[in-house]
Amino acid sequence: MKKSYLKALLTTAFTITSASGMAQIPEGYYSSLKGKKGAELKTAIHNIIKNAKVLDYGSGQNHTWWGFYVTDMDDDGYVIDRYSNIKTMFGNRGSAADGKNIEHSFPKSWWGGSTRQAYKDLFNLMPSDSKANSSKSNYGMGVVKGNPSYDNGCIKVGNGTEGFRVWQPNNRWKGDFARGYMYMATAYQDYTWENAEALHSLQQGSYPTLKKWAYELYIKWAKEDFVDEVEIKRNNEVYKIQGNRNPYIDFPNLMEYVWGDSVDYAFDPATTMKSSDYNGGSGETPDEPTEKTVYSYRFTAENGNCTSETQIQPSTVDEVWTRSTSYGWTATSYNGSTKKRSEADATLYTPEIDLTNMQSATMNIEHAVNFASPNTPAQILSITVSYNGTKTELDGDIWPDGKSWTFRKVEDIDLSSFCGQKVKIGFRYTSTSSVACTWEIRSMTVKGITKGTGIESAEQDIDMSKPYETYSLDGKKLDNGSPYKGIVIIRQDGKNKKAVMNNRQ
Repeated sequence: MKKSYLKALLTTAFTITSASGMAQIPEGYYSSLKGKKGAELKTAIHNIIKNAKVLDYGSGQNHTWWGFYVTDMDDDGYVIDRYSNIKTMFGNRGSAADGKNIEHSFPKSWWGGSTRQAYKDLFNLMPSDSKANSSKSNYGMGVVKGNPSYDNGCIKVGNGTEGFRVWQPNNRWKGDFARGYMYMATAYQDYTWENAEALHSLQQGSYPTLKKWAYELYIKWAKEDFVDEVEIKRNNEVYKIQGNRNPYIDFPNLMEYVWGDSVDYAFDPATTMKSSDYNGGSGETPDEPTEKTVYSYRFTAENGNCTSETQIQPSTVDEVWTRSTSYGWTATSYNGSTKKRSEADATLYTPEIDLTNMQSATMNIEHAVNFASPNTPAQILSITVSYNGTKTELDGDIWPDGKSWTFRKVEDIDLSSFCGQKVKIGFRYTSTSSVACTWEIRSMTVKGITKGTGIESAEQDIDMSKPYETYSLDGKKLDNGSPYKGIVIIRQDGKNKKAVMNNRQ
């Protein structure tokens, strides 16, 4: 037989157990799912995960905060808070972290508020900033349209595209929460949903439980935010405590067999790509995007190649925006020697920042505002993002109080909606003859997560005459005999190899 070869790009050989010693999926844990699809598959999953040895709720040994100590602590000892960017250290194990609550992703009111298993399930519980917790209320998850009523740079709360109030997570956590909602709609598909807010997202019965708009959105988010090492680690740690797992984390394409484009195909856990197959169980895809700093300056040391444009020149000062080694870039129309204020409108612009090859991006700034009273800083100052003639004002909890010289460090301001563009960040200062605040910007950093290039290592032949299996990058098994274009994973001889395929012969 004539051999047929495929030029492939090799990635590192993958193993199930990572260097950090993460737990594996227990042998046979998902064996009952084989051959099932759609509603039957969902109920089979339910039967596997429905019983959990949950901790007691609250703080103390063998309580929720005791669990969070291992499920939601980063490598530096900080709480992993998916609802805010406020960094808080853990204290003693079992103690509640300062300013943090226990937040139910599926609100307890959705099943009537009783303290059933779902009330204490760690897959539904995560530490949250207390203000974010109360602002999220008992709303379901969705896309916020227009101006949110609450935006802390990590979650938004407001009117949703479906016509009711929702909360929306940051891009970094959308997949995590989507897979969490899928878990809850499966583990507790036998619950009766008693709250009006619940019935916006859910319907009674074991299938599909999630409404069509909801599962379509969550599948989309889960594809955009792939399973990562943090999510895999949490799944394993919860399993050690509760004895059950989130299968939508273990099998990133399982959602398609339950609600998506593969509901008419039988699922097989033995042959389906698992999250742990990626890079030794770390959850990184073979073509792993990387974080890159695209702009970073401490303005007390350098000007950052910024320029200013003045629309209204004040009579009190020669330049609205000036830079000093003590305070960085500073804007004011107040003349201290004459004690006079005047009308001004001037914007400080960064140079062009290239986000064209980014799939997500964030900005950190350190700034102070004083003498803004009786206004708030947001009423007289603004931060904008400009590209191709468009200008968008950033909102959310990004401002100092406006009444002191205390610098506020604001982290992870989401710029992901501008990825694919070359942008300029603008800091617009305005004043009147009665209110002329002082705005100081000490530092600024923009970081992005790059898109995968698909080219990471040397080419090597794959012998297509030997047995092999083919998977899409999201883990879906493909038919070897069907034409396909794009990057795939070829599994052969116990190794996973990334290949660029134009067609099959």
